[in-house]
This record gives sequence, structure tokens and C-alpha cells, in this order.
Amino acid sequence: MPEFSISCPDFEEGGEIPKKFGYKFENESPSIQFDNVPQEAFSTNSTESIALIMDDPDAMGAVGKVWVHWLFYQSTHIQGPSDFEPVYGKTDFGEVGYGGPAPPDKRHTYVFKAYALNVKLDLKEGYSKQELEDAMKDHIIAEAKLTGTFAP
Repeated sequence: MPEFSISCPDFEEGGEIPKKFGYKFENESPSIQFDNVPQEAFSTNSTESIALIMDDPDAMGAVGKVWVHWLFYQSTHIQGPSDFEPVYGKTDFGEVGYGGPAPPDKRHTYVFKAYALNVKLDLKEGYSKQELEDAMKDHIIAEAKLTGTFAP
């Protein structure tokens, strides 16, 4: 079976993230695609939720921490209208939803990490990265990563 993966039609793996996705530009969220999501019927390895963390590890040198730009999770089993909508966490900009690249000093690499989970998460909008990581603990059945760069 092909591996779980994450991609974006807006930029190549390791490539330049277009300016329209930058926080100080249009702050438009990129179109993220999840491929080969693990689905094994009647198994603990069947995906119930997908979570995404986008952060900037290069910010450690500039601001002293890994900067969180985007957190969300979504159910993979649609049971009602609310299941169609992702549930967003809080960025390090102090906002709920997407906060695009905004390197303060030089070109930074942004990491989009996707997680296939064997549980349906139940975090309330505005959760933190730590709360998401705690909720995912022991429930990750597959991981994927996509990187892109952005310069001020």
C-alpha cells in the first residue's frame, strides 16, 4: 500500500511558498491534500481524524521558539454537517486559524506535519499545539511531512 503523504498544488516539496500565503501579504491558506490515508475496516489502524501542524523551526534562532502557524484537525468519517469543517487551533500570532509565513530575519523553512489518527479528536476551537499533541499521543498511525521556504 502506498505511504500516507501530504502535498500542496501551490508549491513543490522544499520549494518557495508563494507570497499570497504570507502573513503580511494575503494570508491565504494553502490547499493541503492528504493522500493514501490509512483505512483498514474494523481495525485500530483505520483513520478517524487527520491533524495538521504547520510551524517554523527556524524561528528558534530569531524569536527563541518554534513558531506555530497553523493547527487543525478534521474527522475522516463524515456523520453530520459539522464533520465537514476543520477545527482550528490558536497560532503564535494569538489568532485562531491560519497564520502564514512571516520570517523576521531571513529565509525560513516551514514544516507541515500531517498525522493520521485512530481516534476522533474532540478539542474545542482555539486549542494549543501542546493540547493537540497531548490528544494525539498514542493514537498516531501514520505521519507525513511537507516543507516549503519563505523569505521576507
